[in-house]
Amino acid sequence: MVNIEPDMEIVAEASDGAQAVALFTKFKPDITLLDLRMPVINGIEVAAAIRRQDKNARILMLSALSGDEDIHRALEAGVAGYVLKDATEEKLIPAIRAVAAGQRWIPPDVAKRLSSRRLFEELTARELQVLNKLIKGVTNKQIADALDISENTVKGFLKNILAKLHVSDRTEAVAVAIQRGIIHF
Repeated sequence: MVNIEPDMEIVAEASDGAQAVALFTKFKPDITLLDLRMPVINGIEVAAAIRRQDKNARILMLSALSGDEDIHRALEAGVAGYVLKDATEEKLIPAIRAVAAGQRWIPPDVAKRLSSRRLFEELTARELQVLNKLIKGVTNKQIADALDISENTVKGFLKNILAKLHVSDRTEAVAVAIQRGIIHF
């Protein structure tokens, strides 16, 4: 155990998401600090697994990912706070204390990103599949073949994706989707 503040100590450190769940089960910490991107199981899945074990678990997400969809998914999974990795110790310690006390912690910069999510319509599961193919730079025909749909159907999905993301072309759609955290590569 390592003391980081007079009244705080680190009881465990995981190298991947599966280990994080196992260590939570073993130690039942007052607060769990997670990264969104973790090997084996990502931070959102870890948070959901921990919350299934203990609906009162207090989880703080610390991530370099600042897209509104990433933040939204983390909150949906049950995290009580979301802090960007560039936060200084002066910002991180109050976040830890607030979440440990049962409060929500959403700094203004994170709240601003999250509020921008309301400007966009949510993509359907099939639109997300098409978008994930777009990120690979494939043609409409290749998307159609991979998803076992017609090229015209692909074009319809692309039209919807462009409208929902408020963009004018495929490249911009991929860039916005990555920036917002809708897709990762």
